[in-house]
Amino acid sequence: MRIIVISDSHKKGAVVDRIIRSNPDAKHVFFLGDITSDIEDFVYEYTDRIFHIVRGNCDGFCEYPLYDIVKVENIDILYTHGHSFNVKYGTDRLYQFAKNSGCSIALYGHTHKPCILYADGVHIVNPGSCSCSRDGADTYAVIDILKNGILPQIKKV
Repeated sequence: MRIIVISDSHKKGAVVDRIIRSNPDAKHVFFLGDITSDIEDFVYEYTDRIFHIVRGNCDGFCEYPLYDIVKVENIDILYTHGHSFNVKYGTDRLYQFAKNSGCSIALYGHTHKPCILYADGVHIVNPGSCSCSRDGADTYAVIDILKNGILPQIKKV
């Protein structure tokens, strides 16, 4: 099972569309906030996908939660924008919350810098920003959930 993780599009919906279109084998799409309107139309366009959306610090008052947990292929996944976990100062709070919640994957954005970490059974993945990176290239993440493990990767847009 393949999932894609997108964050921090900041009014670049065309980039979000290109990422979804270029990953036809990804059944689940996680959008980690900052600007949720960039993905909302694609929920109706790509009806063969399952969308998971949270709000970011630039989304103001919208219907999406700050974080959520979903099960994909019997793997519990925590996903959040990250500002409510203070991820700009490290991932310890996010990791502890994911671990205490029984999650094997914790997804976050907000920093605009891609990152993949692994600690004590938890894969921590930041896809970076798909449209305004602070680390060189605009990126997103692909995570393959396989029979023998979890394989996260950072991809350039």
